[in-house]
Parts: sequence; C-alpha cells; structure tokens
Amino acid sequence: MMGGSKPTLLGQYGDWGAYTASPGGKKVCFAIAKPASSATVPPNRPRNPIFMFISTRPADKVSNEVSIIIGYPFKPGSDSSLEIGSTAYALYTQQDGAWIKNAAEEGQAVDAMRGGQSALVKGTSSKGTQSTDTYSLKGLSQALDRVAQDCK
Repeated sequence: MMGGSKPTLLGQYGDWGAYTASPGGKKVCFAIAKPASSATVPPNRPRNPIFMFISTRPADKVSNEVSIIIGYPFKPGSDSSLEIGSTAYALYTQQDGAWIKNAAEEGQAVDAMRGGQSALVKGTSSKGTQSTDTYSLKGLSQALDRVAQDCK
C-alpha cells in the first residue's frame, strides 16, 4: 500500500488501526479498517483484500482524506457511494480505488463517521458484480485523534 515504507502501528482502537509511514521521506498518518461484513450480487464473488483508510499527509496539506480499496476493478466510469446513516456521499472510482467525489463533503463525511455506528460502501465491478461492504465505526474517533496527534 505504501511502497517501500513499512507502516508503524501507533495503536489499535476498536476496529480501526492508527498507523504512520514515511514513503519517500514524507510523513503520512492514517486510520485503516477492514469491513465487518461484505456481500456481493451474484453472491460469493472472489475479491482481493478490502480496506477503508483515512489519511493525513502534512507535506501535501491533506488531512482526513477518505479512500477505499474495493478488492476488484471498478466498472470504468462507474460511481460508488459511501453511506453513513441516512446520508450518501458519491465516490469517484479508478481501478480498485474510490474517493469522495466532492472534496467539500469530505469533512462532513468524516464527522458523520466519527459519530456513526457503521458505514456502507457500495460499488459495481467491471464484470457487473454489485458489492456492499459494511464497516464498523467503533474506535474510528480515537484512531483519528491519534493520527492527528502524530501527524500535526
């Protein structure tokens, strides 16, 4: 994930791990989790490991950037969504990655996740398989606080 720089675990908080790494000498901190559950239609389609990570890169003036590795190539040009409670945030997709489409919504999404119980990520693969991944948000606030502390 972070080529050539092995991340260091700062702490595990509930379902979220807080890590730091320095690829190319630039410090990066991130909170990362795997889905608590995953489903596909048709069922049981093979997928690579799935993650959501929220990263802070002080050198690039980026904080709390949400990204998802979905475990398959997205259908080119397809949108995906991140749902927290009753609010859905559109994600743009590229290969096996997804990011919040409207940068202005990123802070809202992160705040919603800090206060939420779970987040759903929905996507469509290049073969037309639909996936729904459910992430537990338990520990996310503490993990993000740890990340902020370490990557000022």
